[in-house]
Amino acid sequence: MGVRPVRTAVVALAGALALTVPLTLTACATDAASPAPPPTTSVAAPASPSVPPAPTGDQRGALISQQPVPDIDPAITALGATATRVVYRSTSGVDGGGAEVVGTVFTPGGPAPDGGRPVVTVGHGTTGVTDECAPSSSPTLLGTTNLVRPLLQRGYVVTVTDYQGLGTDGPHPYLEPDTAAYDLIDAVRAARTVVPDASTRWAAIGVSQGGQASWSAAEHAGDYGDGLEFVGAANLSPAADLSGIVADGTVEPLSLPQKMFLPYLLEGLKVIHPELNPDDYMRGALAASPDVTLSCVAAKLQEKWTVATQLTPADTGPRTAADAERMRGWLQDIALPKTGAGGPMLVVVGDRDNLILPQWTSQAVDNACTLGDVVEFDTRPGEGHADGRSVPGAVQWIADRLSGVPAPDTCAEGGTP
Repeated sequence: MGVRPVRTAVVALAGALALTVPLTLTACATDAASPAPPPTTSVAAPASPSVPPAPTGDQRGALISQQPVPDIDPAITALGATATRVVYRSTSGVDGGGAEVVGTVFTPGGPAPDGGRPVVTVGHGTTGVTDECAPSSSPTLLGTTNLVRPLLQRGYVVTVTDYQGLGTDGPHPYLEPDTAAYDLIDAVRAARTVVPDASTRWAAIGVSQGGQASWSAAEHAGDYGDGLEFVGAANLSPAADLSGIVADGTVEPLSLPQKMFLPYLLEGLKVIHPELNPDDYMRGALAASPDVTLSCVAAKLQEKWTVATQLTPADTGPRTAADAERMRGWLQDIALPKTGAGGPMLVVVGDRDNLILPQWTSQAVDNACTLGDVVEFDTRPGEGHADGRSVPGAVQWIADRLSGVPAPDTCAEGGTP
């Protein structure tokens, strides 16, 4: 493959290689107390005494600080909306302890309707795995304000979490779904403190990494989301189940976006499984340049092009069959669905997605149908990963749920094609 085709592919990766915000929307090249949820089943050891206790009851989503954001995207202020940066309490799905999380709360202009404004919590696509990749550090939330804007135009309070470990102490447990769910749900509680006229009604929307987060939030809406009224989740190109990467004891041939995404995936898995040795799955230029491959999605694009031109088939894949089986087990541990959702869901995939393959998501939806979920499954011809053309329909889907319109149900029609 010549340099020009590879460069063309990697330019596309600036939006798609690591489960990021929809390409056509991205502005940058870039209640009663209830028991704390258990840590993810992937972790055998209990939380150590040094782990802060998990918040319960009114402590969930409690504000640690809040301050206005004066330099927010002008497209937001043009709507008469305001933005508030918050630090709030949430729960780790890794060790079951407490955590501090940064988020941004958007308040629409004008008077609130009777009954208060619904809250929509947004799961952003991958921005990276290090602190400088926290969306709240950017006036556009690294492109996510383009997803916020149409929700504000509907009059909803919108809240965007950075996720644990982005801009706060500790590593980012990338693609650990329970943590992401707690972050999204507690962001709703934080938003209700910032905006007193916000109602208890809430919906979730997420893209790619965020699509996994919004799906997981739907699954935890009935337990962790106690005291709130969940109406539905729109999950766009969700990273629901990546275990299809490994089949029959081997890793399937990876696309270029998947190869460039692999360092992020391994970094996230290592938070849950400290015993993971990246060298068992990644070699060559990918392993030799962590300062490049683990940099924020929109950073060091020239260097990432260089890495892409150096990749060989031997650079990705498990060293042994045991390594492959171990990887498959880890990915199955974080795969969705884990349990039934607390409300209806929209799941959208592009039939040209070469990062999260459509058949992986289709199988996840079939599994959700088996659990009794109400799911509208939308396969969009000619669209790739996290395609922004799916966003208007997803926003309308949320509006219909908040208006009480019954949700379409692909499961009742016999499941996915």
